[in-house]
Amino acid sequence: MTIENDDDDEIMCECTGTKRSDIERMYFDGLDLDKISSKTGVMTGCGGCEWEVESYLEALAEADKD
Repeated sequence: MTIENDDDDEIMCECTGTKRSDIERMYFDGLDLDKISSKTGVMTGCGGCEWEVESYLEALAEADKD
């Protein structure tokens, strides 16, 4: 399952270069935010991606309910 109209190649974390598709894949592999952060380093650098990553994971969770 994916969210329509998302750019999979969009970099969500500039500090680590983590792409939207990476986060989506890990989410659907069963990883939560803490595990995704540990694995990729998102939200551990400047903090600029925090809101966007959290919002994207919430959107994935909502789409997963459908």
